[in-house]
Amino acid sequence: MIANFKWAGKWLARALHPAKPPTIAWLDRPDLSQLARPQAVVPPFVTDCPVAQKYLALLGPLDWTRFPERDPARAWPGFPPLPRAPFVAAYLVKIDQRLRYMSDLRHFLVVHPALIWILGFPLQPSVGSRWGFDPEISLPTARLFLQVLRTLPNEALQFLLDGTVSRLAQALPPHLRFGEQISGDTKHILAWVRENNPKVYIKEGRYDKTRQPKADPDCRLGCKKKHNQRSSGEGTPTQPASPPPTPTTNPVPANTVEVGEYYWGYASGVIATKVPGFGEFILAELTQTFDKTDITYFRPLMQQTEHRLGYKPKFGAFDAAFDAFYVYEYFHQAGGFAAVPFVERGGIKQRAFDPDGRPLCAAGLSMPLKGTFTCYTTDLEHQRSRYVCPLLFPQPTGQTCPIDHNNWPKGGCTTTMASSIGARLRYQLDRDTQAYKLLYNQRTATERINSLATDLGIERPRLRNRQAITNQNTLIYVLLNLRGLQRIHLQQVGLTE
Repeated sequence: MIANFKWAGKWLARALHPAKPPTIAWLDRPDLSQLARPQAVVPPFVTDCPVAQKYLALLGPLDWTRFPERDPARAWPGFPPLPRAPFVAAYLVKIDQRLRYMSDLRHFLVVHPALIWILGFPLQPSVGSRWGFDPEISLPTARLFLQVLRTLPNEALQFLLDGTVSRLAQALPPHLRFGEQISGDTKHILAWVRENNPKVYIKEGRYDKTRQPKADPDCRLGCKKKHNQRSSGEGTPTQPASPPPTPTTNPVPANTVEVGEYYWGYASGVIATKVPGFGEFILAELTQTFDKTDITYFRPLMQQTEHRLGYKPKFGAFDAAFDAFYVYEYFHQAGGFAAVPFVERGGIKQRAFDPDGRPLCAAGLSMPLKGTFTCYTTDLEHQRSRYVCPLLFPQPTGQTCPIDHNNWPKGGCTTTMASSIGARLRYQLDRDTQAYKLLYNQRTATERINSLATDLGIERPRLRNRQAITNQNTLIYVLLNLRGLQRIHLQQVGLTE
């Protein structure tokens, strides 16, 4: 509060007794993109500041010239809006420096005036300053920093992520086939609410989804992991761990069985690609509330990925939460396949098909198609087919079931599955091949990205607004790609020297 009064007092003094602006050529300067060029001329205090030089090299590759700013000719009254590009560049500095609050960011910038100069904030001239401007007055308040982050359209930050992917594709050698193999995963994000603090006693109940936390009106209750069985082993992608047998004595009460880790918050989904010798890079990202399932991330993330790469990736690696027919269908249509562990549903562990794609019953007979219908019960409207016993449809043959199946007295076996080829591929995919195992190992790309994002504070943001958290997540991934781009340039320079 005292800092705000100090800033207001200085601003009022400048307004009542304006000083004659010093004649300094570098008060008007180009944006970061142009400053990063080798031929750009910068003042001596920028050249002598290692912090300014660091971020000039790190942030310079982004296309700040075409950054989508707010419309200055807005309809509502008030002062023209400040340019948003300097705010976004400052947020990237905040994340890179692991500064917790906006007040910490503002203090860091005041201590490094050369950084204020290169970021592009409007400068307030000062006769007595060695830099030609007053760092304290030239910067917005910490509250305005936070307000801009909460209201900034995420599309503007996706524009920067587009630019990083485009520059990565240009910087990497073509023979590495950037983006052809991808992996996807989600990362949980804990809301900054007391319900997530186990040390706080909450009389009404900590995990009651009907009681929205007051500190964050946008967060939702979700489950990080869910299981109701204990296993002696973790299993493998191709051979999941077997559940223990049901005890016949000393049963465990249901209310003591571990079923999951519940949090109020959000989740961030990413699509990453691993380039041998250069590292992992982010192709797409999406933030949703924590009540959304992992599979809901697939289609919007793949739309982003396809848009940025200009083509469909051929190969994808995902965990068991993405075992859905349209995942297999997507990569099959692209000319590859998806490496996803099989999840048993409805007691069906395996299924065989005839050459025409019709499922085989337990007796090995091809089941004819009885009809199709449209399914509206999932997040994806799709067509499903119903197959029935060949001995009873279309006409009874008079024969009996060769294996005397339990369903025979009930009208024979019936099978309902999606009409997509992906529904058959999830059964037919050979998960024991070397190609499958090598592709599934690509999931380490998203695991490493999630680890790096956690180190930058994605898991516990000090923010209480969905838009602000969404924007910060996007900026974290932009920063990781910028670090990767800088690493590529350093490697290439080392090879040429």
